[in-house]
Amino acid sequence: MNINLFTGMLAGFALFFTVAAFSWRLRIYNRLTRPVDRAKPRGSVKAGMLYAYTTGMAPWAKESTRLHMLAYLRGVAFHLGIFLGLGLLLISPWVHLFPAVLRILIAAGAAAGTVFGLIGFAMRLIEHNLKAVSTKDDLFSVLLVSLFLAAATLWLLVPVTLPLFYMISVVMLVYAPFSKIRHCIYFAYSRLFYGKFIGSRAVLPHSQQVVR
Repeated sequence: MNINLFTGMLAGFALFFTVAAFSWRLRIYNRLTRPVDRAKPRGSVKAGMLYAYTTGMAPWAKESTRLHMLAYLRGVAFHLGIFLGLGLLLISPWVHLFPAVLRILIAAGAAAGTVFGLIGFAMRLIEHNLKAVSTKDDLFSVLLVSLFLAAATLWLLVPVTLPLFYMISVVMLVYAPFSKIRHCIYFAYSRLFYGKFIGSRAVLPHSQQVVR
């Protein structure tokens, strides 16, 4: 068994562990008692949920992002890089079949995600407000994911470094269910509750109220 196969198997087991851990958390969340809104509905819950998961996430929909557009765009780019890296991990056994030009283009995307992640890490150390609310887990999680994207970039450019990419993936995947990385679940639930609330209260922008 060569090192690529061995580390790839470890990454596969880590991915299975992560999916199982997140599934277990979702099962627990779904059993929790939901808050009851006793006010009589005035609008459309469906419209609220549609808004919450679409234009409600646009930068102009929230004052915090309207006033900090660069930070918003950096976060979007970082998360797009994360999705790219996870996609690469899933198809890693076949990436060597890609044309060299395509691998370089994908590496550029992963490298951009790395840079934006490291900028976010630095901001948490430097910017007064972010520093005040950042925990050690926040810092480590952002740094770890940034290293994951950096390893993906290196592997795409230097194929013999695939085991390094796999091992960093293992650390990230095992750590994810116990860290702030699990906010991917919380985010989905928060948008759900937000959409249901503003939809039933009919406080959507007028252009969104037509959905039923």
